[in-house]
Order: sequence, then C-alpha cells, then structure tokens
Amino acid sequence: MNENMKMTEHRNPATELIDTLSTDDILQIINNEDRKVAEAIAKELPVIAAVVDRVVASFLQGGRLFYVGSGTSGRLGVLDAAECPPTFSTPTDLVQGIIAGGTKALITAVEGAEDDEVAGAKAVQDARICDLDTLIGISASGTTPFVLAAVSEARARGAQGFGITCNRGSALSKVAEQTIEVVVGAEVLSGSTRMKAGTAQKMILNMITTTSMIKLGKTYSNLMVDLRATNRKLKERAVGIVQEVTSCQQIQAHQALEACDWQVKTAILIIMRDLTATRAQHILAEENGFLRRALEREVK
Repeated sequence: MNENMKMTEHRNPATELIDTLSTDDILQIINNEDRKVAEAIAKELPVIAAVVDRVVASFLQGGRLFYVGSGTSGRLGVLDAAECPPTFSTPTDLVQGIIAGGTKALITAVEGAEDDEVAGAKAVQDARICDLDTLIGISASGTTPFVLAAVSEARARGAQGFGITCNRGSALSKVAEQTIEVVVGAEVLSGSTRMKAGTAQKMILNMITTTSMIKLGKTYSNLMVDLRATNRKLKERAVGIVQEVTSCQQIQAHQALEACDWQVKTAILIIMRDLTATRAQHILAEENGFLRRALEREVK
C-alpha cells in the first residue's frame, strides 16, 4: 500500500476477491463496510456540534448556509439544501447547494469542473456570500480545487468556511476554519467515494441541517411542525401532527389548518389555546416561532 495515497484511494483488503463472490456475499461485504460509517462519524461529533452552533448563530444574524462540492459531494449538498424548504418551511435561499459544473452536473459528469479553481471562486462571488454567511466545502479527498477555491474565497469575504472530508490533514483542512474529518477507510471499490464517503457526507449533512432547524424552533418534540403542506400527502401529515399534539378530532384539525393557511404550529396554538389565527400567529412571532414557548406562556 502506498502511504502517500489518500485514504479514499486505498485498496480495501477485505474486498480484493469481491469479483469472485456470490451476490449474497458481495452484499454482506458492502453492508459490513457501511457499518463502519456511523462509528467514524461518532468520533467527529464534537466537531460537528461546533459547526452546527456556528451555523445556527449565522442564521440568527440573517446569514445563509452554502454547501459546495463536486460530483457526488456536490449532488448531496444540493439535495440537502433542496429538502429544507418543504421539511422546515425555510426560505429557498436560506440553505443553498453549489455544484462544480452547475445544474448540468446534477445528472451527468462535467469533465474538468472539479479542477476549475476560477469557477469555484466565481461561484462564491456570484452568490454574493458575505460575512453573515457560512460555507461548507464537501470533498471526500479534501483536495478538490473547485471546493478549495470556494472555501478560500468565502473566508476572504468574511464568511465562515468549514469543510467535510474523509481524509485527515488534507488541503481542505488547511484552508477551512474547522473541518469534519470522517475517516471511513478504503472503499469497497477503490476510489468509489459515492459509497462509504458519500454515505458519511449525507449523514453529516442530515445532522447539520436537522439539528440547526431544531435549534431554530422548527420542531415540537420530534414532530415537523413547520412543514410546508404543499400536496395531499403533506396535508394529511399536517392534520396528523395537529391531532397528535392536541388530541383533537380530524375535522377540527382540518378546520384549524384551513383557518391559518395550513400553518401547523398556528393550528396547534389555535386549538390548544382557543385563539384566532391572527392572535396565534402574533404569539408565535413574539416567541420567534418556538411552539413550545408559545404553549407554555400565559396567554392574555
């Protein structure tokens, strides 16, 4: 094994004969390797927590969160950003994903895009990233030029610049303020970082946005009380959440939701405190959107 190789490029001794195995045995090996991901992430929880706290502080000051990556890393960032508005009713620009090669790269490889440092810096400039914002560069190897340039440019503009990588002591760790280094080990297929490295990245992104939204009052208990009910399935979920919290009948939950344009937190407050939609919305605004605080306060 070449010790100068990045960990993400090492050959995995457990899979050297994988092409000779049965389907069941191949799947068992992949599953065994995937189990290592959560264990690797557990070692980085203090760093992830520090990044989350900085992201939340940025949000509270009016800042935005940007993910920047190439290939699988970029697609995962775009995916996580796209899921925030329907899940937490966030503005579409609060969490954004930037991928090397642009929109086309979401569905097909754009050759050379990851090596374009000028484009990485320009993407940050075009997004008008400023000192209120946070940018997280995602790179399995920690060496992607597009990502390194984006992190460097963001920091030069006064923004917080963090990293997520699956190698220790990488170039990304040198340009970022703080880097989550999740060493998941060699991939099942050498260099195929869409596998364990990609899984680790997806899990970490889930942690960052979910925890941030919880800290911003976007949940009540473990319920998504700030979801955007834009289709039949989500409206049914909204009714179910209101019933779960208030123990009311389905028709009452439906009526309360219709009275406040399907805002789940408002509907819950309407029922629990016998308020008008306007009054409930006012109280929630005073409590910065935290439903628990709104329910616990004395309503006058």
